Amino acid sequence: MEITEQIEKFHEFFDLVYREQLHGAISRGENFLIINFSDLSKFNLELAQELLENPEDVLRACEIAIEQFDFPNVKNFKVRFRNLSKSQEVMIRNIRSTHLSKLIQVVGIIRQKSPVRPQVTSARFECPSCGNTMTVLQLDTKFREPTKCGCGRKGKFRLLGQEMVDAQKIVLEEAAEDIEGSEQPKRIDVFLKGDLVSPMSEKRTNPGSKNILVGILKEVPLIGKDGGKLTRFDLMIEANYAESVAEDFTELNITPEEIAEIKELSEDPKLFKKIIGSIAPSIYGHDKVKEALVLQLFGGVRKVKDDKSINRGDIHILLIGDPGSGKSQMLKRVSIVAPKSRFVSGKGASAAGLTATVVKDEFLRGYALEAGALVLTNHGICCIDELDKMTKEDTSAMHEALEQQTISINKANISATLRAETTVLAAANPKFGRFDPYELIPKQIELPSTLINRFDLIFPIRDLPNKAKDERTAEFILQLHQKASGGDAELRTDFLKKYIAYSRQNFNPHLSDEALEEIKEYYVKMRSTGDEEGAYKAIPISARQLEALIRLSEASARVRLSTKVTKADARRAIELVHFCLMQIGVDPETGKIDIDRITTGVSASQRSHISMVKEIIRELEGQIGKQIPVDDVLLKAKEKSMDSERVEEILDMLKKEGVIFAPRAGFISRI
Repeated sequence: MEITEQIEKFHEFFDLVYREQLHGAISRGENFLIINFSDLSKFNLELAQELLENPEDVLRACEIAIEQFDFPNVKNFKVRFRNLSKSQEVMIRNIRSTHLSKLIQVVGIIRQKSPVRPQVTSARFECPSCGNTMTVLQLDTKFREPTKCGCGRKGKFRLLGQEMVDAQKIVLEEAAEDIEGSEQPKRIDVFLKGDLVSPMSEKRTNPGSKNILVGILKEVPLIGKDGGKLTRFDLMIEANYAESVAEDFTELNITPEEIAEIKELSEDPKLFKKIIGSIAPSIYGHDKVKEALVLQLFGGVRKVKDDKSINRGDIHILLIGDPGSGKSQMLKRVSIVAPKSRFVSGKGASAAGLTATVVKDEFLRGYALEAGALVLTNHGICCIDELDKMTKEDTSAMHEALEQQTISINKANISATLRAETTVLAAANPKFGRFDPYELIPKQIELPSTLINRFDLIFPIRDLPNKAKDERTAEFILQLHQKASGGDAELRTDFLKKYIAYSRQNFNPHLSDEALEEIKEYYVKMRSTGDEEGAYKAIPISARQLEALIRLSEASARVRLSTKVTKADARRAIELVHFCLMQIGVDPETGKIDIDRITTGVSASQRSHISMVKEIIRELEGQIGKQIPVDDVLLKAKEKSMDSERVEEILDMLKKEGVIFAPRAGFISRI
């Protein structure tokens, strides 16, 4: 088809099919028009085919056709095409040289994004000898000047002006769900120009968001060290249209028949039992943990207050257990069931890989932002295995993501706040690899107390010999191997996925008065059981556990597809929280629950002993002088009925903290 014929056809197409949309775009002051590709193929199949084969020429013809309409102030009008036919949708890994200079459609997650910078598209020069004006189109990466003028002059032309366009580069990576097996996701650079980098479009192309991109595949020459071009070329897509895909659980397509099946299941009296049985059918026992994982997948309700403060709805869970107790297996299973998830292992994860990092961008000569696992699973679940193997610096990067649900990054002239509304399920081993049955559980959890504090539920998974239980476990595992199936799940994984997605899309339960009363009663009852004697009162639970109770009861209502949290939901949440507190938060000296055992690592009774020892040291300093014999401290402590072993332990701890030091053997001094 000739160019003139193409222009005529496009003129006709706009006149007959897209007249209103064109007028609307121009009256709004927009210099672009989005066209559905199927409309063009219905109008003229040959023209649509030509667009896919020679996009640059056809797009130029399309723009000329619009200029012929004589609209006032229409300059550089762009036409964008969306919804290409399935034949033009190419996976990033399958892009080859045959696709060069053709219009293709790719889907992926944006991993990296550079700042918006102006780029010259054409420059006007004047010849100083004859006054002739020349326009040079800037198509390459290097700035071009005219070589000679019609009057014979060569070089030294005066630059009159240049036309600029905003440009930005993003890196598109294949989405994890589109990859089969354990292949590494492939990436491609995408170049955005003009209205595709307007502030409105900017939001759609944030790192971590899933996008559909339509563009022309181009080759980029690689420059060798000597400045010459290499025979090898790089690939890049010059974007024509970008559209963000509604990610996370809203992405799933649920048919009316499936909705009917979902509603039928929600009224089943054995609903919880069925879902808990389907969460990890190949692992024996651990029903409480599985129940918590079910509630975590459904999640609580995120609330944004009028003063813009946010209460997170995500339930974070930490599993600490002996080796071989099926923690990693549960994490893997949850990452399969969750509609959007990533699995990360402690040793292979750094702070940058979890949150976000700034990388040097060779293309636009600047720095670009690259999103990590917590940002990429926004509105999803991130499973972190081997949390205890991560360094302290790396785990501290998670603090903000767990509570504030954002990730702030301030590096290399980039200040950004990325959204990370992510649920975290983490697994770790105790201090010495396995729980010591004679030692207290909290003492064996070697994780920063600030990080532990942010988890709603902490489950110690212990592997203790018990003849009856061991027999059942062995039988279960052996039968699994005999059948070579994955355990009898009551519900199919894809159906469970859709059930979770449907519930999260359509139900935001609120607390009923009975549920509110039940939670309040438990909270007040727990708080009032604190140790009355002495200056240091044991704090059984804090407001953080109260929020956890609310989130868990909302999740329980979501499982039933209900918009109201009932008393039964509140009871289920209380049972789970109490189960965790009884295992981890009990102070051995008083036998009462003390939340400080988990959150600070020092219980209230310990704190009161520490302050007593400090008081004794102060007293003796006034009587004896700077150097105090340790024996005197032990004698004084005995008078106050304190165990000498405990006192020596406290003195060692104070030495480590730098409160006291030993000037010579058997003596201590305050610093």
